[in-house]
Amino acid sequence: MKKWIMMLCFALIASIIVPQSPANASTNFKDIGDTHRAKAEITFLVEKGFVNGVSNTHFVPSRQVTRAEAAAMLGRSLGLNGTKQNTGFSDVGAGNFASGYIKEMVKKGVISGYPDGTFKPNTVLKRGEMAILINRAFGYGGNSVSAAATNLMNKGIAQGFPDGTFGTEATIIRADFAVFLARSLNESFRVKPGEVSFSTTMYVNTGSDTLNMRSAPSNSGKVISKLKSGTAVGVGTSSNGWSNIRVNGVVGYVATSYLSTTKPGSVLPSPAPIGGSDLTVILDPGHGKQDSGGIGNGYMEKNVVLNIGLHTKSYFDKTPINVKMTRTSDTFMELRDRAKFASKNNGDIFVSLHTNAFNGTANGQETYYYAKTAATNPNVKQSRALAIYLQNRMMEAWPTLRNRGVNPNNSAGNYAVLRENTVPAALVEMGFIDNSTDIKYIGSEAERKKMGRALFLGTLDYFYNYEGRTDILPYYSTVSGSPAKKLH
Repeated sequence: MKKWIMMLCFALIASIIVPQSPANASTNFKDIGDTHRAKAEITFLVEKGFVNGVSNTHFVPSRQVTRAEAAAMLGRSLGLNGTKQNTGFSDVGAGNFASGYIKEMVKKGVISGYPDGTFKPNTVLKRGEMAILINRAFGYGGNSVSAAATNLMNKGIAQGFPDGTFGTEATIIRADFAVFLARSLNESFRVKPGEVSFSTTMYVNTGSDTLNMRSAPSNSGKVISKLKSGTAVGVGTSSNGWSNIRVNGVVGYVATSYLSTTKPGSVLPSPAPIGGSDLTVILDPGHGKQDSGGIGNGYMEKNVVLNIGLHTKSYFDKTPINVKMTRTSDTFMELRDRAKFASKNNGDIFVSLHTNAFNGTANGQETYYYAKTAATNPNVKQSRALAIYLQNRMMEAWPTLRNRGVNPNNSAGNYAVLRENTVPAALVEMGFIDNSTDIKYIGSEAERKKMGRALFLGTLDYFYNYEGRTDILPYYSTVSGSPAKKLH
């Protein structure tokens, strides 16, 4: 039975991308109407035999594209031999529908496998990877993600997101891949400078609520449609918190804050060999070795914060964001060296992890940032914003504890790891280790793991809300989370 099911699955996958002859190819897909933004490009590719629908009646434009599918579609468009054959990759046998194209594409240097000898054919393709592959396939010359993306935008093949970024970490769906491939093959599909094409796909992300689509970019605009969470929309331009979108041929405006680059609830695939993140987070579990930190209720601060730090790192490890820790075991580092660690490792932010202690009489959570003089650490505004988002998520994780707030530099917050740092830096006090209430959280492995998730989300909130990094939006889905509201 299992063998039969596997054969059926392979047959279904193959039917998705193996082209029919032009005479049999159907372009009358029920999910690609005459007003669909990619109608012309999809029709062109199907008639050429480069792509096919999932069935004769459905193209499924919002489905994500895998590495194997991309290799097959590009291979066919380049006229390569797609005869199934051995590839040399342990996870791509001769029976794989794309094996021939994968082998030919590797020979031409368009695509490559992983160092462990695998190809990961089912890993979903990202926009940055797509840019690299198209540049290689059509000889545009872009060998880095940034250069490849620039080439595609300059040629009118691709457009960036409304915030001005290319969205390298966002995944590619079938409709978008069809648009980019068709524009590469046929210049008549390319976008002219200043032309609004609504070619950037984003998703409504409102939880259980609907999103009002209005006739004008303001709350006074007439509501012309109500969009369910998860609805895919084509985004054209964006300014002053509003995005001009098109859905099923209808053009209107929605609040940009309710759009995300990935469909709510989708799971981020494992990092692929091309691309990655340019962000590095520094985690600093305080104390260590001979310096136990606070002690209370049978626990030592140095062990608790290391445990939470490792939990935090485990969440980052599910994303392409780089993480560096000042310690990963019971070792000790001088305070000044911890601050220097951030600059030595090209850190973007620094988060120092601590618990408090005060004779068992105090309780609650607080976060510090250094604000005495910009001459010491020039990132005062950034550090304050980072502290705000971390404090917000900590209280969300352990809600019954007292909120002691976000505190600027003072006699208690004049910490060397903040004062002498060169990047946005915050120090979190996650609770009082000697307090009978706080220890119910601090002493629980499940709660410490929850706190690791909170610190992960707090840093994402900072990058998204303060720095405007919409490319990190897909990373929220790794913990079934969503961005916090703008708080700084």
